[in-house]
Amino acid sequence: MPDLPLRINLKEADLEIVIQVSETGKVALLHCAANPFTGNVARNEPPLGDYLLVELQATGDDRDDHHDFKHTGSMPGGRLVYVSHTEEPTATGRIFSLAQRDPVSGLEVTSYLQFYNGLAVARSWTSVQNSGENPVGLEYVSSFALTGLVDDEETFWEDSALLHVPHNTWFEEFQWRSYRLPELGLSQVTKWQYHPRQSLKRLSYQSAGSWSTSQYLPLGVIENTANRTALAWQIESNGGWQWEVSDRDNKLYLRLSGPTDQEHQWWKELQPGQKFETVTVAVAVSTVKGPGDFSALEQVLQGLTRYRRIIRRPNADNENLPVIFNDYMNALMGDPTTEKELPLIEAAAKAGCEIYCIDAGWYAERGRNWWDTVGDWQPSPDRFEGGLAALTRKIRESGMAPGLWLELEVIGINNPIARTLRDDWFFCRHGKRVIDKGRYQLDFRNPAVRTFADSVVDRLINDFDIGYIKMDYNINAGVGTDYQADSPGDGLLEHNRAYLGWLEDVFARHPDLVIENCSSGGMRLDYAMLQRHSVQSTSDQMDYRRYGTISAAAPSGVTPEQSAVWAYPLKEAGREEVIFNMVNALLGRIHQSGALDGQTPEGFSLIAEALNLYKTELRDRIKTGVPIWPLGLPAVDAGWTSVGLVCEDGDEKTIYLSVWRFGEGENVCQVPLSQFKDRKVEASCIFPAEDSKTEGLVRWESTSGLLEIKLDNPYTARLFKFKL
Repeated sequence: MPDLPLRINLKEADLEIVIQVSETGKVALLHCAANPFTGNVARNEPPLGDYLLVELQATGDDRDDHHDFKHTGSMPGGRLVYVSHTEEPTATGRIFSLAQRDPVSGLEVTSYLQFYNGLAVARSWTSVQNSGENPVGLEYVSSFALTGLVDDEETFWEDSALLHVPHNTWFEEFQWRSYRLPELGLSQVTKWQYHPRQSLKRLSYQSAGSWSTSQYLPLGVIENTANRTALAWQIESNGGWQWEVSDRDNKLYLRLSGPTDQEHQWWKELQPGQKFETVTVAVAVSTVKGPGDFSALEQVLQGLTRYRRIIRRPNADNENLPVIFNDYMNALMGDPTTEKELPLIEAAAKAGCEIYCIDAGWYAERGRNWWDTVGDWQPSPDRFEGGLAALTRKIRESGMAPGLWLELEVIGINNPIARTLRDDWFFCRHGKRVIDKGRYQLDFRNPAVRTFADSVVDRLINDFDIGYIKMDYNINAGVGTDYQADSPGDGLLEHNRAYLGWLEDVFARHPDLVIENCSSGGMRLDYAMLQRHSVQSTSDQMDYRRYGTISAAAPSGVTPEQSAVWAYPLKEAGREEVIFNMVNALLGRIHQSGALDGQTPEGFSLIAEALNLYKTELRDRIKTGVPIWPLGLPAVDAGWTSVGLVCEDGDEKTIYLSVWRFGEGENVCQVPLSQFKDRKVEASCIFPAEDSKTEGLVRWESTSGLLEIKLDNPYTARLFKFKL
């Protein structure tokens, strides 16, 4: 053991982390930010116990804080003492680990921080091993704990902190809102060091149940507007998670975790010799250093974009970005037949699509309600002339890879197979199967369930030559299952981990298979899932005019090359409707749909033009571009919005910028790009290409750094390109 006290300094790019170990072995995380550590913990130099590296609460232990519902003052977290620390290289950076021990219970706790070369991002998680003689009940274990957010000696945090929260729900995903903390009820109750106190108010955001993002994305950003820095976080859980911001002794803190006893009915009895590991989280930082920088908010989300690319499973799909046609949205709507599919297959191939997915309904007899009878995944006997294999063969012959929709985690309550299976196949609580909207939830902890799921996937690949699966999930099974689990939340967490393991096994057997992650659109938009899946459905939104805001904000939570956006013009759609639809999708993954076989010649030509632009230019840039939002993060009530991708090639920089005008209002928008003030910029409209000749559509004002865009009519959109 090194001599104590000890200070550990960790740095990668702009990220600086400082850990202090006291003479008695108390471990404190003093600093995690883009600005340098000044050596002052805070104004009133509080005890190191306020800066615990880990919050850990066990059943039967005290709480050393006046905390109400806040996750502070935990025990045995406050008793932990330093044991050792190590630093090991990895292929992409290094992993730092620090071990502590509770002398009372015998718990051994290891905190991990993984760094990535050149990124101001750290991945964090905690492991707890019971090396004592008695079982220990775990109620809360932080994946990351930081005290001293927005720590600035020049200002008070209630004046300088700006919290960005990503609200998320069905049909309206990625809806960020920004708040001063007093607007949410969290104020600095005392401001002077001689009398430090704290409120009991906490700003707590969480998801409970098997949908991880039905209320919020597992993200957040806090900006220090005084020194123009930001800190962002991402929780990588496909089930329960929680983060909170509050104050302790006049300082802001952040706690990140997976499921908890208090919020999720998660409780884990750790037996002697047993080990528990939290979900992983990521923390990113940024700072504005000069006038040529993007905002701290944009930079920190760019850092998360680069991080997401590193942790994602290597796959060809995110390199090639094939164009997907799906027959559901504003098209067949779950009623596929050979007669209806053939014209769409012909039109999709002619337009330039490369994958053709048959969505819901392919397994159901005509005229029957298929919702509560799903589960055996056999093709309908009366929908496809010559059988489903003949139709998927036709798709292959048309130059596209065939795909099918599945909802493999559920079985309908009226499917006869459900009555033949034991209860241990399903989520159960209090001795009864969990039912949600006519479905039972399968429990992937059961090896028989995983074997069944394997057999379905392998059969569909072998029998129908599919290369694409749209994996949907349309229920929330609640807090979990208490069958053979310490608590419902424990059962849910272990099921979720078993499901992720099953996915990894599928990709190991079928490395070229593409599986889209869909849960009623974006109800599982998390990077536990998206480390494995290469495509994410962003929404079920059926109105293209509402989709513009969703697609513009999507790169905040998903890499652009994973972000599948519907483009679904209705039959005989007008010119501006077609353009708006295509602009929605052009800077992400195109999910073409709609009445593709019922377009006017002009409309079809515009769709084909957009797909050709995507295939010949955009998709090679999308997979490395990072997002910007010159008009701010999109809001549903905005008159205009925009999103850009910054693509660098050596010294050259290209920005692709989608711009939308929504309702009535001004027909001219000035887009601030002050980073490029006094620089020569080549600006042009690249979709539709015909509009590149339109006088007054786009004008760059170099001296002011403003891009002026004119769209004469409401609900219009264009895609621009800027070369610097």
